[in-house]
Amino acid sequence: MNKKITRIAITGALGRMGKMLVKEIHKNKNTCLTTAIVKKNHPLINHDIGQEIGIGNIGVLIKDELDIKNNNFDILIDFTSPKATLQYLKYCHNFQKNIIIGTTGFSKEEIKIINSYSKNIAILIASNFSIGINLLYELVEQTTRILGDNSDIDILEFHHRNKIDIPSGTAITIGESISKIMQWDLNKNSLYYKKGLTKIRECKKIGFSSIRSGNIVGKHSVLFTNSEEEINITHTAFDRRSFAKGAIQSALWVCLKNKGLFNMKDFLKNIY
Repeated sequence: MNKKITRIAITGALGRMGKMLVKEIHKNKNTCLTTAIVKKNHPLINHDIGQEIGIGNIGVLIKDELDIKNNNFDILIDFTSPKATLQYLKYCHNFQKNIIIGTTGFSKEEIKIINSYSKNIAILIASNFSIGINLLYELVEQTTRILGDNSDIDILEFHHRNKIDIPSGTAITIGESISKIMQWDLNKNSLYYKKGLTKIRECKKIGFSSIRSGNIVGKHSVLFTNSEEEINITHTAFDRRSFAKGAIQSALWVCLKNKGLFNMKDFLKNIY
């Protein structure tokens, strides 16, 4: 019996991540792209998405709205904006479609909405789908438990010049993880550096530093520094394919779920 091919819809299909997802879905023998969504009134509506991203005609036309009623996909992968994501999530909820969310920058209220939808559909949300960065999370958690009480902790993140959110969603996720272990409030225990004189660094603070330059795909370093030594845990992404492959692998996994809110840790502990 042939294995079922998972039909995937992509939003933000002409963005940096969207293009990479389309290419990787097209190459993956277990998946096929059936829907490519862009913003309303985009000039490339009804053009073949493959032609537009340089992989040739693949028979999938660019659209500006989901065609859920025709049941032409099994799962949606969304890397857009909080406002757009919530709209797509509402559609998926109404038509019982699971969703992968790679969008970052949600407010607390928006997170509550996502949680409410997970009672009826399966949602996997992550700030970073790279297998490597999720291993970094695990290492940071272990190091925090051992060195967190007697170290200054800093998170350094580097991204391309077009990335507009600072700190990155991944850096915030790292900070949240550290804060949870240390029983800190991330908002109160964060330190953002700026020009000018500063007082001696306070204890129980997580320092955040951000670089936006060139075409850097993504680099995150977490430093634990005390008077005797420093631990530097670093992950560098050289190619967005690592994010796309992780998102597709997690989509195949989430397709088998009925409902619930998941993250990459849930995915990894069930796969590896």
